[in-house]
Amino acid sequence: MKIARFSHDGAINYGIVDGDALVVLDGDPMYTGFNPTGERVPRESATLLAPVIPRSKVVAVGKNYLDHAQEMGGEAPEEPLLFLKPNTAVIGPGDRIILPELSDQVEHEGELAVIIGAIARNVAAEDAASVIFGYTAANDVTARDLQRADGQWARAKGFDTFCPLGPIVDTDFTPTSGTIQTRVNGEVRQQAPLSNMIHSVGAIIAHASAVFTLLPGDVILTGTPAGVGRLLSGDVVEVEIDGIGTLSNPVV
Repeated sequence: MKIARFSHDGAINYGIVDGDALVVLDGDPMYTGFNPTGERVPRESATLLAPVIPRSKVVAVGKNYLDHAQEMGGEAPEEPLLFLKPNTAVIGPGDRIILPELSDQVEHEGELAVIIGAIARNVAAEDAASVIFGYTAANDVTARDLQRADGQWARAKGFDTFCPLGPIVDTDFTPTSGTIQTRVNGEVRQQAPLSNMIHSVGAIIAHASAVFTLLPGDVILTGTPAGVGRLLSGDVVEVEIDGIGTLSNPVV
């Protein structure tokens, strides 16, 4: 099932994607279930929003594709390398990525994102599906010069607008079946099968939930393949995942 969060006629709602229409739900399906109100909204008249706003945190994984670890000048970590992005970094489809004055080298990192749907603590990898609400596309925007200068990643990854999510959440997506592609102004920069991830979604959830409790609405970014590159004002960056759709954002 594909779920969208959208605005229409001044209201924000959730809806099931049904062809060219959105079947309006009576609340956030993560908490109230999939209960249609009977209203249908044409997709062309709705504005898609970030499909989830994490109440707690965005957990991200570094160097989870071997080719990306190598292009960054290092080896892949034996365990998932975790860091956090603030929820204030989240934006939705079509929203602007704002280049901060503090950085001269902002780069894209297209990623698969996992939406947590239940309280999760010490979850075994084989049980991870029981706490997943669905999947969406993400862009782990990074100020690469600040990442190098700081020696840790909080500032480089944490600017407002540095976590685009969307366009929808797919509750039935199989993460090993698709491919991810990142384009800038139509030029392919990154492309890889999601099966190339070193640490699986289950392994990441097990590792993260052993450290801190994951809450409904939390987002996990699963890492990016090789091909990260610079973003300039005027660019349009797109992250496309088979079965989920295309997340597109202008850069200013």
